[in-house]
Amino acid sequence: MLMELPIRKIIHVDMDAFYASVEQMDNPKLKGKPIAVGGGGNRGVVSAASYEARKFGVKSAMAGALAAKLCPDLIFVKPHFDRYTEISKKIRVIFYDYTDLVEPLSLDEAYLDVTENKKGNPSASLIAEEIRTRIFNDVGLTASAGISINKFIAKVASDYNKPNGQKTVNPEEVIAFLEALDIRKFYGVGKVTAEKMYQKGIFTGMDLKQKSIEYLDDNFGKSGSYYYHVVRGIHHSEVKPNRIRKSLAAERTFSENLSSEVFMLEKLQHIAEEVSRRLDKSKVAGKTVTLKIKYSDFTLQTRSKTLPYYISDTSVILDTAKNLLYQEKLNNSVRLLGISMSNLNTETKKKPEQKSVSVQLKFGF
Repeated sequence: MLMELPIRKIIHVDMDAFYASVEQMDNPKLKGKPIAVGGGGNRGVVSAASYEARKFGVKSAMAGALAAKLCPDLIFVKPHFDRYTEISKKIRVIFYDYTDLVEPLSLDEAYLDVTENKKGNPSASLIAEEIRTRIFNDVGLTASAGISINKFIAKVASDYNKPNGQKTVNPEEVIAFLEALDIRKFYGVGKVTAEKMYQKGIFTGMDLKQKSIEYLDDNFGKSGSYYYHVVRGIHHSEVKPNRIRKSLAAERTFSENLSSEVFMLEKLQHIAEEVSRRLDKSKVAGKTVTLKIKYSDFTLQTRSKTLPYYISDTSVILDTAKNLLYQEKLNNSVRLLGISMSNLNTETKKKPEQKSVSVQLKFGF
């Protein structure tokens, strides 16, 4: 079934500990030392950790206090997002030397479709190696890459030989690769889902492959069909060079827990202003306002309202967020508030057409 599908040549490039690596590059005193970007203070959260810190179990999204316990010599560094954006743009310039089919996922990773590329190079593996070398020489950072027939496998493969490595999964190797893969390595299988799969005796791709699509749908809802197909090497998503933004958000973590809605209104004002600023900068507006509430016990709650018209004005965003805040009583004191806008008017714009590869490519990967 796999070989009946069009075979593309997809590269997933993932920068190695990007934020932390930029900080170490800009400040040589930090090189070789365990650092965490962000995470400072009693309430801080780690945005990124260097590989030296990761050896101690420090990772992104971890509370700074816990990170400091795991790694007593950990150095907390203030994030410099303007600098990360500047470096990211330089890296993307390199990507566009090879193909216009570049789909950035974030500042530090992107998909590239090099099936037909500007260099006329039939080997996606050699292109990935050349890109990684150029990033190192031109920017000063290391990157890892995964190369295969679709985005799913390429992304999984890019994590295989990190840091500063790459892995190619050739068309004839795809099935064996996926069957042997630990279920935790499947992109789209989070910690909670992995635990659920373990309870049902699903530990590897081979175990997953034994389950029918009906079984997976019954046990994993709308994700069931996705799992059924990707374990068979089937993933139709093309590299989208102009990915349409589907949401935009801003949030704040507070130095002290807030226990009254009255104390939260000033915070919501600042968050609404930031969301409005980002909407204006992106020249978009949205209909759905979502209020995100994280309680002191780290439980998360969201409340949403969809308006009959597009908005981007601070006052309307704030009024809607206030109504959502007062919608029901808070469960606990609050450590974080966030506002996001979705159902954006970008979704009504026509997506650019992309040339489809309708023949199998015989040359080497």
